Amino acid sequence: MKAILIGTSALLVALPAAAQERPAESTGADQIDELVVTARRREERAQDVPIALSVIGGERLERSGFYNIAQAAQFAPSLQVISTNPRNTTLNIRGLGNNPALANDGLEPGVGFYVDQVYFSRAAAATFDLLDVERVEVLRGPQGTLFGKNTTAGAISVTTRAPTFDFEARGEGTVGDHGFFQGKASVSGALAPGLAGRAAISATRRHGFERNVLTGADVNDQNNLALRGQALIKPGDGWSLRLSGDYNRQELDCCYVVFAGVAPTLRPPAARFPALAAGLGYAPPSQDPFDRLTDANSPVQANQEIGGVSAIGEIDLGRATLTAVAAWREWRWRPANDGDFSGLTVLTRAENANDQDQQSFELRIASNGAERLDYVLGVYAYRTEIQSNAAAQFGSNATHFLVSPALPAALLDGYLQEVDAHAVTRSYAAFGQATWQVAERLKLTTGLRYTYEDKDARYEQTVSGGLATTVPALLAVKLATARPQRYQDEVSDGNFSGLLNLAYQASDKVLVYGNASRGYKSGGVNLSGLPNDAAGLPRLDLAEVDPERVTAFELGFKSELLDGRLTANLAVFHTVTRDYQANVVDTSGGTVLRYLDNIEKVRSQGAELDLRIALAPRLNGYLSVAWTDAEYVDYPNGPCPLELTGGPTPSCDLSGRPLPGVSRWAVTWGGEWTRPVTLGARSGDVYAAFDAAYRSRYFSDAADSRYMAVGDYAVVNARLGLRIGATWDVFVFAKNLFDEHYLTAVAAQVGNAGALYANLGDPRTIGLTVRVRR
Repeated sequence: MKAILIGTSALLVALPAAAQERPAESTGADQIDELVVTARRREERAQDVPIALSVIGGERLERSGFYNIAQAAQFAPSLQVISTNPRNTTLNIRGLGNNPALANDGLEPGVGFYVDQVYFSRAAAATFDLLDVERVEVLRGPQGTLFGKNTTAGAISVTTRAPTFDFEARGEGTVGDHGFFQGKASVSGALAPGLAGRAAISATRRHGFERNVLTGADVNDQNNLALRGQALIKPGDGWSLRLSGDYNRQELDCCYVVFAGVAPTLRPPAARFPALAAGLGYAPPSQDPFDRLTDANSPVQANQEIGGVSAIGEIDLGRATLTAVAAWREWRWRPANDGDFSGLTVLTRAENANDQDQQSFELRIASNGAERLDYVLGVYAYRTEIQSNAAAQFGSNATHFLVSPALPAALLDGYLQEVDAHAVTRSYAAFGQATWQVAERLKLTTGLRYTYEDKDARYEQTVSGGLATTVPALLAVKLATARPQRYQDEVSDGNFSGLLNLAYQASDKVLVYGNASRGYKSGGVNLSGLPNDAAGLPRLDLAEVDPERVTAFELGFKSELLDGRLTANLAVFHTVTRDYQANVVDTSGGTVLRYLDNIEKVRSQGAELDLRIALAPRLNGYLSVAWTDAEYVDYPNGPCPLELTGGPTPSCDLSGRPLPGVSRWAVTWGGEWTRPVTLGARSGDVYAAFDAAYRSRYFSDAADSRYMAVGDYAVVNARLGLRIGATWDVFVFAKNLFDEHYLTAVAAQVGNAGALYANLGDPRTIGLTVRVRR
């Protein structure tokens, strides 16, 4: 598989084995090896493509020991991945995508995630192990004029290794502390004349990094399985058909959080966490989150399965190639959560099970060769159906903690809120993009897309249990905590989006480009409940969210200096999004309610620098820097930060405040040194390498509470190994070499009494990997 990169988008098509990616960094020579992608069905150097993108080769991922998207993001500082559990995974590029929050099934991601040209509609797919990967591409800014599903912030495109007619086999085993074990294997080769097959498997196991003091068990473990099988039918040069099937499973004792302190609020002292906890005789297991202790007393799990089949067919028509991509996918999510994160029995259940099925079909035609006018035209159809069943159940401490210690404890004990939600989305699009050779060194690329989507959804919430009472005041308390709701809605809309790109080859070694694009994401329907009006009825005006519209500008250059020993790329960007779709928080009703709404205007601007250098023979390095200034421009009725809750104002003006989940500075750097050695009749290399990543402070909640900010941190990974020819590779590694203590997210406990709970970054781990191939 290779990427067709034209203008500001990428389109993946199946190509012969000859069109393989070359190494992304030097392997010992005094020049940097070329990173090659394909554009318009021909090989092109990435340095010649007028787009800001990060391309991470599969070999580079394997050498670094990274095996999921969150780890791969270390090589792409403009990409930020925040995950409190697989369903609640946020993918942001240049600060845009989705704000960190509990997932809402009515919200589509702003960052598209693709595997082998097939769109995956839920970010949870990005938490699985990367299996048999050839390349990961991170494309920045609105995509659509070459992609099937439209996205407004960017795209992550994963390309797996295709079947080969020449036999090849790969095997890998890794062992490490904390009971870590990972095994990977793949085999590929001819099955019959014109038929090749490929099979791959990966399994990962690891004990948890935190301990539950109530059970004595290590929690937040890993238990992943990934399978993929492929067949390539290619009887000649005229056409080919690639069939793929995959299955991925996670069964995790996850995702526990740990007590991280108490923030002040505007509540009366008796209604704050210290007083409420003391009244119940409760104390957290530790005041230091890096003791890694939890006392959650309800079952916690994060089990999911994802899989599907796809077919990619190609017909060479001579001057153009016709490509069809058909796919069916499913996702099954089975969680369990302790809703108050603690040994208290405030919210004993908080879970949202999902079943999702999707089908997609894409048909496109692309010109072959290098012509004065190169083009891609296509149509796309997509359908997804989601069934969601959620439950939240309150326990014996709920009345004391959420309402008042003076009321009967039985009032909310066993009070159960259940949700049945269902949604269907249908999306249709026609798109095209053309590149015109205006002059010898000047190219103009234009693209246009029309998207039409319709969505219908129903939502029903019922309540039961708790104290059986006819006292109006007590009934009002129960209904203020959770009340029945029922509504259904349908939305449909269509819109044009597009791009204009001008690229000038200033010299053989310098490319300058400018890009203007419009992105569009259709409206949606809330699937998480609505605030109530004064009569206690759901506010149906909030059932729908408006479409999201993005205007983006980018200037950049790509250069090769020092006789090919240095590549230096720079991009500056400015993006404005109107009616930004986000999860917002309403605390005016006494309990926290999260629902989907529009933010009037947000803005992201910044600069990105990418350097790769061959410092000396057999010594190379890289440096990537992203500076991102992302803020709410117009958000007068936003949620209040935790420290301002409990007061007379139910909302706060967040205009001018930073967007959550965005580090202003993100830096990655690293290098590798090799030295040739001879072992008997075999030659090889001893090598030492490191990769490091730094992220500055960011807010992990939409209201920018200073008590829920994640401090800056830097993580260094290192490895020392021996490569013997192209067959053997053995290395020892250390991840988080200096055992940096850092948080990845902070959340307020249910009830907003001030207790804080955090997700922790992984501690230092060490291990040994043995890899063999033939």
